[in-house]
Amino acid sequence: GVVGCPPVGSPPMLAIVIASCALAGGGARAGPSPASASAFLARPRGRVVMANSIQDTVSAAARSAIEAAERVAGARITAPSSKSTYVAVGKASGVLNEDGIPEVYDAELIEAYWETQRPMLQARWREFLSVSVPYLTRVTTLAIQGGMSALEREAGPLAKEAREAMEKLGPTYIKLGQMMSVRPDVLPADALDQLKGLQDDVAPFPTEEAMAVVERELGRPVDEVFSSISPEPVAAASLAQVYKATLRETGEAVAVKVQRPRMLEAVTKDLYVLRRGADVYQNLMSRVAPQNNVDLVAILNEWAIGFYTELDFQNEARNQIKLAEHLEAQGVKDILVPRVHSHLCSRRLLVSEWVDGTRLAELPQPELRELVAVGQEAFLVQLLCCGFFHADPHPGNLLALAPEHPSGKRLCLLDCGLMATIREEDRDTMISALIHLANRDYASLVEDFVELGILPEDTSRGKVIPLMDRALTPYVQGGGGARRGAAAVAEHYGMEDGDSRSLEVGFQAMTQDILSVLSDVPFAIPPYFALLARAIVTLEGIALSADPDYSLVLEAYPFIARKLLREDRPAVQRALQEALYGSNGHAMSTRRMASLLNSALGTVNREDAAVDLDHVPDDTSLDAGTALKYLLGEETAGLRSVLATEAATATDLVFRQTLRRAMNSLDARAAEMVPPVPGLRNAVPSPFDLPAPFVLPSRDGDLLPGPGRPATVATPREVIDTVAPRLTQEEEIYLLSLADLVLDSVGPDAAAIVNGDAAASDPLAVPRLLLWIAERQARQAPGDASSRAAGIAAALRGLLQGRSGIAGIADVAKALATAFTRAAPPAASARAGPAAA
Repeated sequence: GVVGCPPVGSPPMLAIVIASCALAGGGARAGPSPASASAFLARPRGRVVMANSIQDTVSAAARSAIEAAERVAGARITAPSSKSTYVAVGKASGVLNEDGIPEVYDAELIEAYWETQRPMLQARWREFLSVSVPYLTRVTTLAIQGGMSALEREAGPLAKEAREAMEKLGPTYIKLGQMMSVRPDVLPADALDQLKGLQDDVAPFPTEEAMAVVERELGRPVDEVFSSISPEPVAAASLAQVYKATLRETGEAVAVKVQRPRMLEAVTKDLYVLRRGADVYQNLMSRVAPQNNVDLVAILNEWAIGFYTELDFQNEARNQIKLAEHLEAQGVKDILVPRVHSHLCSRRLLVSEWVDGTRLAELPQPELRELVAVGQEAFLVQLLCCGFFHADPHPGNLLALAPEHPSGKRLCLLDCGLMATIREEDRDTMISALIHLANRDYASLVEDFVELGILPEDTSRGKVIPLMDRALTPYVQGGGGARRGAAAVAEHYGMEDGDSRSLEVGFQAMTQDILSVLSDVPFAIPPYFALLARAIVTLEGIALSADPDYSLVLEAYPFIARKLLREDRPAVQRALQEALYGSNGHAMSTRRMASLLNSALGTVNREDAAVDLDHVPDDTSLDAGTALKYLLGEETAGLRSVLATEAATATDLVFRQTLRRAMNSLDARAAEMVPPVPGLRNAVPSPFDLPAPFVLPSRDGDLLPGPGRPATVATPREVIDTVAPRLTQEEEIYLLSLADLVLDSVGPDAAAIVNGDAAASDPLAVPRLLLWIAERQARQAPGDASSRAAGIAAALRGLLQGRSGIAGIADVAKALATAFTRAAPPAASARAGPAAA
């Protein structure tokens, strides 16, 4: 079919290529999956069946593609609207350049320009097809004839052709190649090596043209502003190139970023091409997959506006200043955003602080791994705290700084041309979604997806929840990482290396699950996800090159934990409660609180789930002092808000348990005092069963008998049962988990007090705990506080070493009184008198 196609660029040719690519990508239901195609074709009968299946499938898909292309050919292509974009764009000014193109993105003015340039746009469309269709045809033919093994054999030449095609098509497509060049989990090594050349090896344009742009934008000769400037660019990228210069006024070294000539015209053409291609694809998908809700046009609109906005260097300067201010306000200390010289900037010229650094690609893996953590923290701050994030963090925009760098920072973030914004409510929902994913609470995750616009409001929850369970559980078990995730998926579907039968059966089962999800779940991709995915895909690719076991979810969780513990806004508090209480929501899990505290301090439990909230890591370094200091600091204000209510519950349970266990202990001792005369022990009642007069308190707290408050005759046991009811099974479990937490973090004496053992069998647990606290204070507290603590510790030590009874208690009381008297402020003592002091 490919051999007998009409000329390149015609709708039938494009249709067949689209259809063939869809088949090679596993989207068609007819015929075997691509992974098993080679084995299937090895059998004679398989070749016949496959040939017939391919012919039928391609013919049907081609007819749909032809209809879609013809519909788009007769339709008016509209420019993307920027009214609801998430890209940080400048305010439309209506100013046109010398070619009649708006300087700042404006959909109406761009459409007006398109109307005057129909022949030029059609020529660019044909150029796009002439470059892309032959390449796609070759890839498709290889996939159909030889399967994945043929594509792997030709990976190097195919990657070289792809790079050359992107360079030929220009800046927009180079940007796409840059994003894919950092995905070792998606592309083979040969392809990555070729595409990495798009990051740094873009051919520069002549310096004479660049200096003409600089003079025109400055409005004066170059040497009036710069005492020196490099004769050749020090870096060339798809949109601009950079020179190193020295400011004549201050002697400061600066980077001078100069836009390539006629870039606005080139990007405007590509905007039309991408918009038209998206319409073809959208029309095709509406025929072959009507249940698919992905609005590719809206997604490409966001990308297109982002590309266009990157050409406005004044907007980039504003973004750069804003990002630096945000990071400083959030306390991010390791990221440098170069200072901008705004008075020298224009839409085509950006002058900023010169920064010496090392490209990430040149770093050894251990150093790169450390910087990945720095970059990840900075990105999460931008995304989840500021709602203003760098959407193009490819390796060319990141520089490692030497330890002796004057700024004291470790990583430099360049090129703020493409920044995006996320609403606070969407950021809160993203955090909730991560907690629900960790809890495997897919019912709540569905609601998160509805709020984020990924699922429609009328989604059938009963159908979607089981499908999400099947689709996401292997990913969660793999920790959210690329390699671990792949291993977990293979294990989930029973695929074993070297066993072709298990691979074939497992892959077919996995494909069926994916097709079920795609066909039965009305997923959509919100436009802002295109920008977010671009940034995450790029950063994760860099991280995977440093550590193949990198797991985005696991590595990001300490940041999420710190945010949950710190903020007291209602939405974040709800997410924190879900993390602490789990999916049942009845009682707070103290183990979950310990897990959160460990995560916030950098120790994440890495069991069989992405984040196991129900287990405390074995290698935890969280001791009592560290935990207490962290709990009392500013970083846990959100947790303390939740614990204020929880503390009342815990105090009530400890009081009830202590009172009841003390009663039972005293009751047992009283029984032991009865002489062992047969029948006498049962005849003597317990002191707790002897009636006595009790007065119930009034609403105003008055305990004396009076009108409406008669004395009540009851047994002590009845009174205790009233004021300290027996703990339910759920409360018993909660108290046990609280005692376990206290045992791990403080010690056995504190645990004995919490579970009631101190009242029942170990009353010395209280002075031992007080001694432990006093000794710790004596070592760590400054000046007088240390000596007061030492006095209390000495008295407690005497009590525990034999001075029991009234004398020992009196010593402790005296030491405490002395300590608190000396601790009282002088003004308070003088005002309130000696007794109050």
